[in-house]
Amino acid sequence: MSDTKAAQPLASDVAMVLAAGLGKRMRPLTATRPKPLVRVAGQTLIDRCLDKLEEAGVARAVVNVHYLPDAMRAHLAKRNAPQIAISDETEKLLETGGGVVRALPLIDADPFFCLNSDNVWLDGPQDVFAQLSTIWNPEHMDALLLMVPHPRAFNYRGLGDFHMDAEGRITRRLPRKVAPFIYGGIQLVSQRLFRDAPEGAFGNMLMWERAIAEGRLYGTAFTGQWYEVGAPEMIAPTEAALTQHD
Repeated sequence: MSDTKAAQPLASDVAMVLAAGLGKRMRPLTATRPKPLVRVAGQTLIDRCLDKLEEAGVARAVVNVHYLPDAMRAHLAKRNAPQIAISDETEKLLETGGGVVRALPLIDADPFFCLNSDNVWLDGPQDVFAQLSTIWNPEHMDALLLMVPHPRAFNYRGLGDFHMDAEGRITRRLPRKVAPFIYGGIQLVSQRLFRDAPEGAFGNMLMWERAIAEGRLYGTAFTGQWYEVGAPEMIAPTEAALTQHD
């Protein structure tokens, strides 16, 4: 029975990889390269994400580009899997939500995975894409977010992002309060989330807040280890931690 469960198909074979940001917190490393091409333990951040997608069986990835796009295109052209399409944002940076809306014609799937290109994580008993797929319920959810408990978030010094009830519905952290879960930068999302989306640049939170109000934003707790690598000083401790698990 466990083998059958492990072989359950993914909810989607398409992913949006958000890779268009300026990477300002990662300076000076990003003075000459886009943040997704910064290396951690000898491997670029975006290749770490794309390798995870390939291992999980995700066939296609849409990657948006803005900062130093030629370097991104050249690097991505070297990969055979997943199959990659480029969403061009060189004229204007559209942020997370606007970037997804721009890419929807290329994504052409419902639902689809969406993840930040600077994610570094070690899976628990189940890979995150299988975990999200197992829990996904389109009748009740517009988006299902990976929620990282503070003890599983390394290098993280923030207050958290969300609360989550027993059924998995999530709500935002209140001002000047602590929340038990950090958004892990990976979600499974329905195109319904982006209905009537505004034009131009906007963040995912705009769409998430509407889903929260409608009771359609859910989360699932991560059981692996997640590493914050937003600044240069976070790279060395992340590399040391990853080396321990090789």
